[in-house]
Amino acid sequence: MKAAIIGGGVIGGGWAARFLLNGWDVAVFDPDPEAERKIGEVIANARRSLPALYDTALPAEGNLSFHSEMADAVQNANWIQESIPERLDLKHRILGDLSELAPETAVIGSSTSGFKPSELNEKGARAIVAHPFNPVYLLPLIELVGDAGACENAAPVLRSIGMFPLMVRKEIDAHIADRFLEAVWREALWLVKDGIATTEEIDEAIRMGFGIRWAQMGLFETYRIAGGEAGMKHFMAQFGPALKWPWTKLMDVPEFTDELVDLIAGQSDAQSGHMSIRELERLRDDNLVGMMRALKKTGSGAGGVIQRHEADLPKPEAPDLPITGDRKIPVSWTDYNGHMNETHYLEAGSLATDRFMELIGADANYIASGKSYFTIETHVRYLSELHAGNRLTIRTQVLKGEGKKLHLFHFLYGPDDTLAATVETLLLHVDLTTRASSLPDQAVAEKLGAYHQAHAALEQPEGAGRSVGQKA
Repeated sequence: MKAAIIGGGVIGGGWAARFLLNGWDVAVFDPDPEAERKIGEVIANARRSLPALYDTALPAEGNLSFHSEMADAVQNANWIQESIPERLDLKHRILGDLSELAPETAVIGSSTSGFKPSELNEKGARAIVAHPFNPVYLLPLIELVGDAGACENAAPVLRSIGMFPLMVRKEIDAHIADRFLEAVWREALWLVKDGIATTEEIDEAIRMGFGIRWAQMGLFETYRIAGGEAGMKHFMAQFGPALKWPWTKLMDVPEFTDELVDLIAGQSDAQSGHMSIRELERLRDDNLVGMMRALKKTGSGAGGVIQRHEADLPKPEAPDLPITGDRKIPVSWTDYNGHMNETHYLEAGSLATDRFMELIGADANYIASGKSYFTIETHVRYLSELHAGNRLTIRTQVLKGEGKKLHLFHFLYGPDDTLAATVETLLLHVDLTTRASSLPDQAVAEKLGAYHQAHAALEQPEGAGRSVGQKA
C-alpha cells in the first residue's frame, strides 16, 4: 500500500509517520528544501513514541521517498493526503491537480481544519475532509466530511493504521472538534488580555482538572456523572440557568493588537522557553503514551482504539521456540538509572505467558468459559541492560506441559539478539468457578502437549530451576 503526502509540515509529517510506521510506503511532495530534514525529525519522534503504545510489534516500516514532482509522488497511490497551508485558492489549485493526477481509486483527503468539502471542491476537485489532530502519529481522531460513499471507503483504511474516523453528519465550518477549541481559545484570549490569568495559569487549569476527565469520557459523559444518581437530566436542571449568566464572551473576540500578541508571546516564552520545540514534542509524546496506555487497560477513549488496532496486528510465530513478544520498549518502562526497570521485565514475561496461552487455546474465550492458568511461581534473571526504544523479542520454551502444570521459560532478547533476561514461570490450570486446580480441556491439553513434545529434545536452558543468589 502507498500513501502520498502533499505538504510536509507538522501535519504532513505526522501523516507520513503514521502511514510509514504501519507498513505503508510513503511518497512526499513538498517544495520546501528543508522538508526532508523536518519530516525526518517528526518520524524520529514517532519511532520513539508510537510503538510504545502497543505490546505487539507494528508492521515493518514501509519505504519513504521524496519527490520534486507531484505526479511522481501520487503515482499508484492508494491514499493521498493534502496538508498545505489554509489558503482556499492554493487548495483549489493543488486539489484540482491531484484530482487529475491521482488514480481513480485513490482517496484524496484534505487535512483542512476549517474549510468545508463543498468549498474545497467548488472548482471541480473530488476531495474529502480528513482532518487529523497533532500529533497525527499518536492521536487517533480523524474527522471525515464529504461524499458519504467516499468517506465510507476511507474509514476502514484509517482504522487499519490505528486511527478513529468520526463521520461528520453535515458539513460545517471548522467541523466538530475545532469549534470547541475555538470557543476555549477565545475565552483564553480574554482572560489573558484582561489580566485575569497568564498563559501558564490557563494551561494549569486545563491539565490539572477537566483536561484529564475529557481524555477518558469527553464532555457529556463527564457531566452525566456530575448529575449524580439523578443523571444527566438533573445536571441540566441544576446548571442550565448558568447559560444565562455572563460566564463567557464566546462571540465577543478581543482585538488582535500587537500589544496582545506581545503579551501572550512573552508569557508563553516565560512558561516554556527553557525547552526547544523538539524537547516539548517529546515531553508531549511521552505524556500522551503514558495516558493512552493507562486508557488502554480499560479500553476507554483512545485506549479502545489501540486495543482494537493491536488485536489486528500480525502475531509472529516460529516452529522451534514461538515468539511470544515483539515490541518496542516504552519510556514509561525505564527508571532513574535510564534503563528498563525490573518491574517491567516481569510484566514482559507476564505478557509472553498470556501470548503463549493464546497459542494453545487458553485465550479470552477460554477464560470466559470458566477456565484459566494461574501463576504460582516466577524467577527473573537480569543479564543485560535494556533502554527505551530498544526492540524486545521474547521466545518461549516449554519445560513441562502435562496434567495441570504449565512450566515456561521465556528468553528476552534485546538489540543484536543479545539475551537481556530470562523469566521462568510455573502455572497451574484452574477452574474459575471453584478456584481449585483442574485439568485443562482436551483441545488445550493437546496443543500444549505438542509444544512439550517438540521442546523435549531441546537442552535445559541455562538458569532454569535457579533460586535467588544461587551460584552458577
